[in-house]
Amino acid sequence: MFNSTPTLNIAMVQSVGKRVNMALRRCGKCVGSLLHEPSKWLKVLKYFGWVGIHSCVFPAAKRYLLSEDVIRLQDFQQRKLAVAHLATGSKGNYIELFNQKLQRNKLILRDDLKLLLHLCQTADDMVIARDAIYRYHAENRNLAFGEFKFGPVFMRLCYELGLEEMAAATITDETMKGFFNDTTSFNIAIDMLFTKGSHESTLEVLKIMRKQGVSFNSDTFMLASGTCYKLNTPESYRICTDLLEENQVKGFNISRRAYCFAVALALRQNDIEKAQLWYSRIMSSDSRLCQNLKIVLLAMSGAATEAISVLSEALMPECPSFVKKPEFSQEVVDFLRLRSEDGPQMTRLEQIVSQLQQTKQVTQQTLDNMLCYTPVGKKKLELVMEKRTSRISRRTRQSALLSE
Repeated sequence: MFNSTPTLNIAMVQSVGKRVNMALRRCGKCVGSLLHEPSKWLKVLKYFGWVGIHSCVFPAAKRYLLSEDVIRLQDFQQRKLAVAHLATGSKGNYIELFNQKLQRNKLILRDDLKLLLHLCQTADDMVIARDAIYRYHAENRNLAFGEFKFGPVFMRLCYELGLEEMAAATITDETMKGFFNDTTSFNIAIDMLFTKGSHESTLEVLKIMRKQGVSFNSDTFMLASGTCYKLNTPESYRICTDLLEENQVKGFNISRRAYCFAVALALRQNDIEKAQLWYSRIMSSDSRLCQNLKIVLLAMSGAATEAISVLSEALMPECPSFVKKPEFSQEVVDFLRLRSEDGPQMTRLEQIVSQLQQTKQVTQQTLDNMLCYTPVGKKKLELVMEKRTSRISRRTRQSALLSE
């Protein structure tokens, strides 16, 4: 498709760029069905020669805090497949030619950069892509990029290839101010760093985000409180407190999960009063996570009797199997035992715990795992509900046929 000579055929690149743009608009429809049949992905990857290089594309990279609706890694990988189809046999040649274009200080066009980012498959490719966005930003610093945002694309590439250090270094570089001017880019970078356990770097990204005036949304507040919880230092506790209190005054929406992280952090810092305040701000506290936090909060507050009552009220011995039962972490139960030791309620507590174990309402999942879960995205939830509705409809039809 591309000439093998060292010069980059601009007309040909523009031609491919137009076809890529068309493919990017159509790819959602063309490969949407593949999400329902994951086995087809292997055939597609083999067809494009990506097996071995990209065998980890599906399932998507592990995430702790943000859902697929936010990260949109699968959507991005679909687009990459569409572009790979158009550039089959010339991908390596194009990236090499693009690198030569960089070295010769030639002008970088938007569609050229867009195509490059959708062809990157390795860490070496990403080095070229990073140099390209630096050049592009330097050449277009005072120009609007239009509707297309390069920041989230670059961050998704880093996420896909496990290049969290490159992501953090690039997004916090002062010379790149204005390139990552959207909340999504920062949220993806923060989630990536959180997943890798780079919490100090995560805090630096949050500070740069605030310094550059990039707006925080509900996900950002949750990521920030989660990071502070993981760091569990007096400084991180102060940052979390200031952030939540400041935005509470401004009337910003603070999610339940953000408050749960804050409550857990306050408990770890032994600030019972602040933990109680933040817990009281949770609009709906009937979730499994909230109930487990409530047990710890009551136990640390000296209200072991009330904590035991919460466990007692959660008992569901004759509940049908399809009804979701309240669950309590074994470590939370053990903590309550420790706080109730030698107390008058110890015998009653052991009886309730025994009953909870019999009804399988005690889980080995830790409180930390409950906090750092990956939420189900809306698309996945809709797919589950669609399948459930389909099963119900099928059973209804079968029952009708049998009655006839």
